[in-house]
Amino acid sequence: MDTTDRKGMDKLYLKGIFILLFLFPVSLWAQDTLSEAPVRAMDTEAINEIATGLNTVWMLLAAMLVFFMQPGFALVEAGFIRTKNTANVLMKNLIDFMFGSLLFWFIGFGLMFGVGGFVGTPHFFNLDIMDKVIDNELPIEGFLIFQTVFCATAATIVSGAMAERTKFSMYLVYTIFISVLIYPVSGHWTWGGGWLMNGEENSFMTNIFGTTFHDFAGSTVVHSVGGWIALVGAAVLGPRIGKYGKDGRSKAIPGHSLTLACLGVFILWFGWFGFNPGSQLAAATGTDQTVISHVFLTTNLAACAGGFFALTASWIKYGKPSLSLTLNGVLAGLVGVTAGCDLVSPFGAVMIGAICGIVMIFSVDFIDHVLKIDDPVGASSVHGVCGCLGTILTGLFATEEGLFYGGGYNFLLAQLFGTVVVGCWAAGMGYLIFKGLDKIHGLRVPNRIEEEGLDIYEHGESAYN
Repeated sequence: MDTTDRKGMDKLYLKGIFILLFLFPVSLWAQDTLSEAPVRAMDTEAINEIATGLNTVWMLLAAMLVFFMQPGFALVEAGFIRTKNTANVLMKNLIDFMFGSLLFWFIGFGLMFGVGGFVGTPHFFNLDIMDKVIDNELPIEGFLIFQTVFCATAATIVSGAMAERTKFSMYLVYTIFISVLIYPVSGHWTWGGGWLMNGEENSFMTNIFGTTFHDFAGSTVVHSVGGWIALVGAAVLGPRIGKYGKDGRSKAIPGHSLTLACLGVFILWFGWFGFNPGSQLAAATGTDQTVISHVFLTTNLAACAGGFFALTASWIKYGKPSLSLTLNGVLAGLVGVTAGCDLVSPFGAVMIGAICGIVMIFSVDFIDHVLKIDDPVGASSVHGVCGCLGTILTGLFATEEGLFYGGGYNFLLAQLFGTVVVGCWAAGMGYLIFKGLDKIHGLRVPNRIEEEGLDIYEHGESAYN
């Protein structure tokens, strides 16, 4: 090929490249213009379906994490009690989820989320009724199971405080009252559209305080409810044999396995990442993802601060860094931050965790030595006291409405009011139920059974052979 031919071919190549560079963007513009409307309509519908699917999967994943807290509670309680009662406490943690799930599905769900002021309208198995009432764009079955695991958490808190001397039959009875009455009613006030969480036609809180009560994931709704019922139950039941001497001094009754208790706390800590972030009930949008990430961070920081400051306080108070109190300090921090994990900054979460971890140490001591109430696992302090304290502290550390951030006293007073009201409801109803059961049938096992262990006499088997 001569020079002339080469030049001709080069010009042809250049023309081809120029045409391609010109036609390619033009073709893209034309394609986008011709199909713009249908593509956008299709994208909007598809995006909505994908968002709902992601939110549903996130909610169910969170429900699984919260369900995994059940074995965490079981191991913590088992580790903090004696070998002879291990099977009994494990059975209680198993049965309160099974029994509570059936009861909450049957009636508790409707009482909590149905239409009503003081309490919702029962649905009696009919989820179609609830689907028409609850409009969160999520499958009603998934929302039910998510709320079920929260109800089970409130119920299982009580078993640890009343461990080693309660009749198993009576445990079954008062679990019914917790799952279908105490928890659903106060839950309706706060999460079910009741008077503490105002709707458009219910302005009690806004008329009084100018704002509503805030409990994002259940410091008060779940934990303090379980904690106050536990405290009252332990008081009505009385202390274990040998807990207090003739001089009234408290005697330590060590649990049989801090290994189990430590593993249980790690499981609870892990499950809390479903408990708190999962309460957002959404993960599809950028806002949801920001909230979830923020809540993950504040939850973990509060747990670490609670454990560290409980360790420090126990070291100073007793001269040794106590593992059992440090474990409860982690739980105290988690319980405390649960109410405001979405509103507080990371620094606020650390402060709430630290305060709850320290207060828990002195609360355990006060309940044991001053009130003479025998709580083998410290549930009253960890869940009752720290649940209330964390909810109130949200009124101080919330970055928008909190007192320390220039929000004034209104939000703090609303938090205090809601905490007191729910606490009085739980403690008052718990007292009536436990006193009634004690008078009718007796809550406590005979002395011989208590001394020899509930495992053999109540269940005919032992956790350790």
